[in-house]
Amino acid sequence: MEDEKQRKHKAAMEKQKSKVDAKIERADIERGVAVLLTGNGKGKSSSAFGMVIRALGYGQKVAVVQFIKGKQLSGEEMFLQKHFPQMDFYQMGTGFTWNTQDRSGDIAAAETTWAQAQKHLQDPELDLLILDELTYMLAYQYLDEDKVISAIQQRPEQQSVIVTGRGGGAALRECVDTVSEIKDIKHAFKAGIKARKGVDY
Repeated sequence: MEDEKQRKHKAAMEKQKSKVDAKIERADIERGVAVLLTGNGKGKSSSAFGMVIRALGYGQKVAVVQFIKGKQLSGEEMFLQKHFPQMDFYQMGTGFTWNTQDRSGDIAAAETTWAQAQKHLQDPELDLLILDELTYMLAYQYLDEDKVISAIQQRPEQQSVIVTGRGGGAALRECVDTVSEIKDIKHAFKAGIKARKGVDY
């Protein structure tokens, strides 16, 4: 009985391996990728910072530009400042837009922050750029969508860019290579549980 299970398992895994190997063989384009991490669930920025750690582990050059966030230091920022002080980490610094309630001030801050992002998008030495919460700047029309998309498309060929945030619009989804949507199924905050240091921030 066990021998038969093993035989079937081996045959199934061989078939699966053959399919995977064929897909790997077909993927012969060597260039950076653009990724959009979106959806209303928790973990978009966390996933992006996971890629930051991965890239740094390979000795790659990484930069982070955060829109919206910035009033409170995150665990990610504290870790990176301590262990990778040479890494460029720029924050818009205004906090959440629903706290500022100042459209003109937020637009000015967004444009200043985007200027930092543009510099990175033109840097051929940069391997990975995180544009955290950029989608909100497009949704609120703080930044010109066409200019943002054009800058992402015209970045150096080997540079990868990760965009996070809810929504982002059809044009952004179309221009990137990979789109992952995180779905909100259940969240502790809705049950009255406070955000947890080390988990939520």
